[in-house]
Amino acid sequence: MKLRQVTFAACAVLLVAGISTAQDGMKPGDKPMSAEQKAMMDAWMKFATPAEGHKSLAGMVGTWDAEVTSWMDADQPPTKSKGVSEHRMVLGGRWVEQKFTSEMMGMPFEGLGYMGYDNFKKKYMGTWQDNMSTAVMVSEGTWDSAGKVMTSMATMDNFMTGKKDSIKMTTTIMDPDHHVFEMWGPDPKGKNVKQMEIRYRRRK
Repeated sequence: MKLRQVTFAACAVLLVAGISTAQDGMKPGDKPMSAEQKAMMDAWMKFATPAEGHKSLAGMVGTWDAEVTSWMDADQPPTKSKGVSEHRMVLGGRWVEQKFTSEMMGMPFEGLGYMGYDNFKKKYMGTWQDNMSTAVMVSEGTWDSAGKVMTSMATMDNFMTGKKDSIKMTTTIMDPDHHVFEMWGPDPKGKNVKQMEIRYRRRK
């Protein structure tokens, strides 16, 4: 089923690109695209073009110094570390790419994330992968009405229990040069607890 969906999407892209190219290079006597083909092309272009949702991500672009606080056990003091996060727009302004470097438990840590806006779902979509796992976390989120707090939800495979954990994440914009990321998830007893906080400060 997934293969069919991917194949259909790829064919749709090629079809739209082909129709558009053919239309631009039409010669006298050539048959114009049908109303159905034009409707398909217009719908695809609307879906594929960066819109207002993408503009709100522009403020995340830049180099950020990060202060990381992690709670491995609610009964123990948190661990703290510092990191650097490089954010840049990619794929024609459709996604913000985040490259994060830090330390975790005394070991080098590297993370790679992408955040974009899905014009169809009307949600902010994110992915995250790092060198501490072979999994990919996928999230969906929305901004509040003031555009200051993004709340996202994700699921993660718990390799200890064999089940999926629900993860809640928020990003709070303090001002153009400061924002705070927070993450909550279940502890070993299943209680939902705060697991991580990252304070970002834009590097001048």
